Amino acid sequence: MKSLSCLVKFILPVVLIAGGCVFMDSSFAIEIKSSAFRDGEYIPVRYTGLGEDVSPPLSWSGAPEGTQSYCLIVDDPDAPMGTWDHWILYDIPKSKSSLEEGIPKEATLQDGSKQGVNDFRDIGYDGPAPPPGKPHRYIFTLYALDAELGLEPGLNKESVLKSIKGHTIGKGKLTGLFKR
Repeated sequence: MKSLSCLVKFILPVVLIAGGCVFMDSSFAIEIKSSAFRDGEYIPVRYTGLGEDVSPPLSWSGAPEGTQSYCLIVDDPDAPMGTWDHWILYDIPKSKSSLEEGIPKEATLQDGSKQGVNDFRDIGYDGPAPPPGKPHRYIFTLYALDAELGLEPGLNKESVLKSIKGHTIGKGKLTGLFKR
């Protein structure tokens, strides 16, 4: 039995890599953080629909070699009607390692980044505004991509995720909480 588990540990990864899959291990983890809140902490009201509703400052490090662009998706998996998309930002240049507070709600930003349509049917960031009750999680997921995709602005999350499939070489998550 022990020899079977050893075989699985060493042969399975080789078979998966040879078959075109890439193993995402910790060396491909991107650290994403905010100076406004820490992972697992509450998002300040300023960055919510109950406050000024501006996007929080974000920064990241640890992108894998070969990164050509980034994509950021912010969603709430605890929304009553299923996961709710708050921000879709893509074609972020590889030279970026941060986003300042208050990204404008424009389809195409000055640096060439594109913003998609969130579930509020808006371009850009719309912060947390959950119904009263338990805290919701707001997950900021940053994807490092091996290509510049050159997508049109105004796409929804589903379209962006289809476009980045097969191009993701690293990923990082930051989770903020908010409740009324």
